[in-house]
Order: sequence, then C-alpha cells, then structure tokens
Amino acid sequence: MNAAARKFVDAVDGAAGRHISVLGVSGTRLLLGFVGFMYYASQYGDRRYLFGPDGVFPWGEFTSKVQEAGTFSLYTVSSSGVWFELVFHAGMLAALAVTLGLGGRLGLAVHWVFLWSIYQRQPVLLDGGDNLAYLVIPMLLLTRCYDRFALSGGLAKKLAPRVPSVLRSLSAPLHNLGVVAIAMQICLVYVVSGLYKVQGKMWQDGTALFYVLRVSEFSLPGVSNLVYENDLLVFLGTYSTTIFLVYFPLGVLVPQLRPWAAMASIGFHVSIGVLMGLTGFALTMVACDLIFLSGALGVAMTKTAALLRRLQSSGGPGRSGRSGRLGRPGRGRPEKLPGGANAAVSTENAPEPADRLSTASTAPTAPTGEVAAAEPSR
Repeated sequence: MNAAARKFVDAVDGAAGRHISVLGVSGTRLLLGFVGFMYYASQYGDRRYLFGPDGVFPWGEFTSKVQEAGTFSLYTVSSSGVWFELVFHAGMLAALAVTLGLGGRLGLAVHWVFLWSIYQRQPVLLDGGDNLAYLVIPMLLLTRCYDRFALSGGLAKKLAPRVPSVLRSLSAPLHNLGVVAIAMQICLVYVVSGLYKVQGKMWQDGTALFYVLRVSEFSLPGVSNLVYENDLLVFLGTYSTTIFLVYFPLGVLVPQLRPWAAMASIGFHVSIGVLMGLTGFALTMVACDLIFLSGALGVAMTKTAALLRRLQSSGGPGRSGRSGRLGRPGRGRPEKLPGGANAAVSTENAPEPADRLSTASTAPTAPTGEVAAAEPSR
C-alpha cells in the first residue's frame, strides 16, 4: 500500500473512531422534543375538538383514510374517549421526556410513534416540519444524542460494561453514520427547495416575497407590510433566499464556512417563524442545523465555562484580605507548599480537565475514542 492510500485509510479509521457533532445532535434531540411538546401544549384546550373521536375530523373517516394510505395511528385503535385521552397525554409526556433527556433511545422511538400518530390524526394543522421530523428522528436513534443536555438516570452506565466489546466498537461508526445522514437530508431539503424556486416565474422576477407576505395565513400584521411595500427588500429577500438555498451545501462542506452557513440558516428560519407564523417548521429546521454548529458551540461553551471559573476564583469568598489581582498572593509572606515552593500563583487558577460539554468534533486532533470514553452509549 502506497503512502497516499495508507494516509487515506488512517484518516478514515481515525474519523470512524471518534464521535462527531455530539453536542449538535444532543441539541437536535432536545429541540425536536420541545417542538413536539409545544404541539401538544398549544392544542391542549381544543384537543377533543381537533383530535378526539367526536371532533371535527370524524373518527370513522379518519380510520378509513389511514387504512387507505397503508399507514398507522394509535388513535385508530378505539373510538373511546378514554383511549383518546390516554394516548394524547402519553404522547405529551413522551415528548417532554425527550426534551429533558429521559428514556434514552427507547424513549425517542416511543416519541416518534406518538408524534406520527397525532400528525396523522389531524393533517390540516401541519406546516411541513412534520415531514422532516419523520425522517430525522429515526436517524437520531443511531447517534449519542443523549450525551448532552440530558437528565440521565445512570442506567446506561451500569449496562455499558455488559455490552460486548465488538458491539461497543460500533458506537462511533453508527453515530457518525446518523450524523452524516441528517446532514445529507438537510442539504437535500435545501437544494430541492432552491431548485424548485428557481423554476418559478415570481422567483425569477424577484417578486415572490411580495406575494407570499400578502397571504393572510403567512403575514405578521404591522411588520409584513413594511417588507412587501419596499421594492428593495422584496428584491433582495427573494433572490438571496434562492441563492442561499441552492448553495448551502457548498457552505457546509468548507469547515471555515460551516458555522456561518449554519448561522445564516438559523436566522433564515427564525425570520420564517416570525414573519410567516410557521414556528413548527422553523424550529425543526433550526434543530437540524445545530449539527453544523456543534464545533463552534463546543468551543463557545468551553470558553464560557473557563470564564465563569476565573470569575468565581477572583470573586470567591474568603479573599477579602488578599490582593484583587487574579492569582496573586496578598501582602505578607508568601504561602508555602508542602514541598517548600512558594505558592506565587493560586492553585485554583491551574488548568482543569476539558469541560464535559466540549466534543470531539471541536478538536480534530483529539485522540481516537476520546468522547466514547467520556460516557457510555445510551
């Protein structure tokens, strides 16, 4: 094997041995659970009218359509009001558990079943974010999305040593496969959406935003008119949207541009959520964009934790008699360490181990399996 081939194999082997974007997929899991929970909570007062067996969508007609489509929904099992209440509240609790990081992958799978069921029960309320959630949640099951932002019960740590080493070695490749699958799905959504817009006459003329914001369902009173009455904003908004959607995958392929592309995408979808009222769709897209921000988020959170430690050490209790300078002893004789050396620098300012929130994806030179050794897979 020549040097180039060996170098390529070593690079692939090293990448397969570390978990990438752990912080990002954990944020994706949290935000997708929150979107599901808010869907239940926002419709809670009208749940019987919207989803109940005697609601606006008759149970018999709903059951027939589900059977014709060849799909399933837990709401088709029975027309009983008690069964409806049980399924609805169980789904709401499952979404809350995913948000808080409880239940592990099994809880995430249960949440997907309940979410699919309620989306099938009332498709009129959907805004497009449901389609992405259907696809992304199964991909998340491959990842270590419960490593961060999770209230762990410690069960995974107890069971991990009992898992055969061969299966544990598959943790990183499967996790990375799930992350790459989510990234490819998001890029596909952007490219298809952008190319579809390019074919439209209004998008070619630069006037699409004018017509979109004038639709009553997609307008924000007092704000939308300020946009569509300004020709320059309409022109820039229409063309920049198309260009961004088509070229987004090229941005995420370049490591230096990846955080900026993700930030632009998040800003783009936040504006959609605010101006057009498509909050479910916007938050789902933002949740998926977090995998591209994992490295930047890890660095930012590590620096923030270090800053908080420095502030705590400089302003902690029992330092009133010392100098206000960080790491400097007060007046008088310097403290003596057991070995006789002067404690000229406070030991509280010594470097600490890397913060648990930092991920392997933020440090490409991290040794293989660094993150995998931090905590067993859930």
